[in-house]
Amino acid sequence: MNYKIRAELAVFEKMPDQAKISHEELERDGFCQNPFFECLVAEVSDEHRSKDGHTVVGYGLYYYTYSTWKGRSVYLEDLYVMPEFRGNGIGKGLMCKVAKVTAEKQCVRLQLAVLDWNSPARDFYAAKGAQDLTDSEGWHFIRFDGLSLDNLVKDAPKD
Repeated sequence: MNYKIRAELAVFEKMPDQAKISHEELERDGFCQNPFFECLVAEVSDEHRSKDGHTVVGYGLYYYTYSTWKGRSVYLEDLYVMPEFRGNGIGKGLMCKVAKVTAEKQCVRLQLAVLDWNSPARDFYAAKGAQDLTDSEGWHFIRFDGLSLDNLVKDAPKD
């Protein structure tokens, strides 16, 4: 995988300091006996490589989840295409391939989150038929990490 792309995504999402894991950790977690995620990459031929010399120009990273209401689901963590390759159908191709995996695994839905300021992405997903659950269902994404996660662990009942 082109790890420069992961850093580009963090910068694009205005969170460059949030990408904390190393490429070794990413490889360990995604390319092991029981991977935590799967990833599809978009690759171009050598003659169309990026201005920095990369042939991997986009990716879709996803993993499986489960809904007690609906059943098997896929969560698309990242969908990213390098800026110089956007507008050529690469993002649509990756999205459709992840949808195909979703269907092949008999999952009933594909979910993702998009930043509120990222109108091009929101428009892209809406044009493909995605529903924005923020307004229609009022869902908020909640996260525990760092100290808040540590505190939950400390408060867990003893076995």
